[in-house]
Amino acid sequence: METAIRKLETNVFSKLEYLLELGGIKKDIAFLVLSGLAVLASLFDYQPLPFDIAWVAIILCGLPIIIEAIIGLVTEFDIKADVLVSLALIAAVATGEIFAAAEVAFIMQIGALLEDITVAKARAGIEKLVNLTPQEARVLTASGAQFVKADEVQVGDILRVLPGETIPVDGEIIAGETSINQAVLTGESLPVDKTVGDMVSSGTVNQFGSFDMRAVKVGEDSSIQRMIRLVQSADAGKAKIVGLADRWATWVVVIALLSAIGTWAVTGEILRAVTILVVFCPCALVLATPTAIMAAIGNATKHGFLVREGDALERLANVKTVTFDKTGTLTFGMPKVVAVELVDSPVGCTSDAVYRLAASLEALSEHPLGKAIVKSFKESSKTDILPVNEFKMLPGRGVSGKIASQLIVAGNERMMAEAGIEITSSVKTSGAKYLDQGGTIVYVAVGQYLVGYLVLADTVRSESQAVIDKLNRIGVETVLLTGDNESAAYTIGSQLGIRSIRANCLPEDKLNYIESHENQSICMIGDGINDAPALKKAQVGIAMGGVGSDIAVDAADIALVDDEIKELPHLMALSKRMMSTIKWNLAFAMILNFTAIVLSFPGILTPVTGALVHNAGSVLVIINSALLLTWRSRV
Repeated sequence: METAIRKLETNVFSKLEYLLELGGIKKDIAFLVLSGLAVLASLFDYQPLPFDIAWVAIILCGLPIIIEAIIGLVTEFDIKADVLVSLALIAAVATGEIFAAAEVAFIMQIGALLEDITVAKARAGIEKLVNLTPQEARVLTASGAQFVKADEVQVGDILRVLPGETIPVDGEIIAGETSINQAVLTGESLPVDKTVGDMVSSGTVNQFGSFDMRAVKVGEDSSIQRMIRLVQSADAGKAKIVGLADRWATWVVVIALLSAIGTWAVTGEILRAVTILVVFCPCALVLATPTAIMAAIGNATKHGFLVREGDALERLANVKTVTFDKTGTLTFGMPKVVAVELVDSPVGCTSDAVYRLAASLEALSEHPLGKAIVKSFKESSKTDILPVNEFKMLPGRGVSGKIASQLIVAGNERMMAEAGIEITSSVKTSGAKYLDQGGTIVYVAVGQYLVGYLVLADTVRSESQAVIDKLNRIGVETVLLTGDNESAAYTIGSQLGIRSIRANCLPEDKLNYIESHENQSICMIGDGINDAPALKKAQVGIAMGGVGSDIAVDAADIALVDDEIKELPHLMALSKRMMSTIKWNLAFAMILNFTAIVLSFPGILTPVTGALVHNAGSVLVIINSALLLTWRSRV
């Protein structure tokens, strides 16, 4: 028996360092098994324990906890749960309560395991981005296709992606058509059709056809790597309320030590003092905040948000005002043909014909408005683009060309004037209403006659109206900060029901507005470089992670990957729910600790039952926090 014990001691010492180096759930499981063996060993040994068996029990059950407590005290003067647990374990072994020591360590490991599982589950929705990073890319060269490491792809390289493969870098399709599963980045359940000229993102999955693409963003600049950086920056330990709980825990340790010493002095029974040390460990108090924050971050991830700062949700819970940028946030940020108006002329074209003529000309243009016209036409019409001859493009004016031997001109007022085409005052008056709303007009002429005009404008996101309505209903003030003119700003603002509108805003104007209303706890939502200062200054900054610039995303606390703000009311409600969960956790933990010490003083609780009560509290706190993972707002 003695020889077996000596061998066990040797094995424990040789493996202990390895176990301490394990991380997270693996370490918890390893120590849970060891402490479980210690519990069984103490149950089957009824005789007074010799010193060496007690020492083995300490190693099996508590040495890891004691080492962590010592490291915390020496390196950070961290007086928290490990200190009380260590004292309780040492006192229990010193008094011959080996079973109590083993059970304390065993249940502590159960609590730690549950916490790590909760955190792992909460972050699983984000961390899968890291695992989806492609390892190889198929690069097309003069000698054929070659496989290279994904991080070695250069901007401009031509890549081929086959069905079922993960796209290695961000790029533009130059040949082929396919459907892309973008769920990992946008949460969309249905695949998105892609063709030549469309952009594709790294980490998304090619589902059907093969295609060739030109690399545009590679390495650390690619979409998947940017999302990974956002994930890695999320840290629940930064929350201010975690610091508050830690300070409380420090005082609880001091109170517990004084209570244990006082109980021992009054009753003369060391077991009651040990019980107080066991039940007064502030584990539930320390677990109350980080588990709730990580669970809330996991919930936010499933709804399209990446939380970059651990305390962002805490700050969001206090927000009373939400300020919106317009372009790219409440709107799509891309011009679209919203109207086709006819003009009386001898030619007598229909609106469809005017639209088709303009789209046919603009198909040869590289101008963004021209591309927008072509895209809108293809989305709304089943007719084909007409062939164009003698195409000309005049920068800053428009385009011209011959279709079926007839001269067609499309452009602005200046283009029409230079071509000798008259725009009557009545046409200018009818078009003024579109210009006042922030629209852009492209006139279309056949020969020397104006036949109509196209109106292009940024379109409002379908979800914007519902989001503003929900925010107004829950008492959150909404503000529009935009660089557009007053007419365009008030048209969009009044359409959406935004109560406060600020137009003609330069970046410094947005920043100044945030600074002048700091006492109102403002949340800023934007997408562009011009929004970055305001995003950084606001109590909480939320950036549109897809269409938004890298600078805006870096300045924000939260990134919205799918660019759909429809989940914003849920995020705000989630932040308030998280704070409510934390407060309930803290209150429960404090009540449990003080109730347990009252029961320990007269001896009602023993070290064994005290350990059960204390660790049951920790488990309940973790379970309560875990409920946030699946919580859904009813707003």
